[in-house]
Amino acid sequence: MNTIKIRDEFIKLGQALKLAGLVDSGVEAKILIQDGQVKVNGETEYQRGKKLHPGDVFSYKGQEIKIN
Repeated sequence: MNTIKIRDEFIKLGQALKLAGLVDSGVEAKILIQDGQVKVNGETEYQRGKKLHPGDVFSYKGQEIKIN
């Protein structure tokens, strides 16, 4: 499982996908999330603006990323 570090209290899901290098743009992140291809803590997430906090895990195409 890979990790990404955040400096603030939270990061939005779309931003986290870009930071992790799983997507190239916010538009790409939006489409993947709306299509139900991204999970947060094991649950399918449809909100690009979902706030992720340290300890949360999101996944896309079998890759899991933990927020630190």
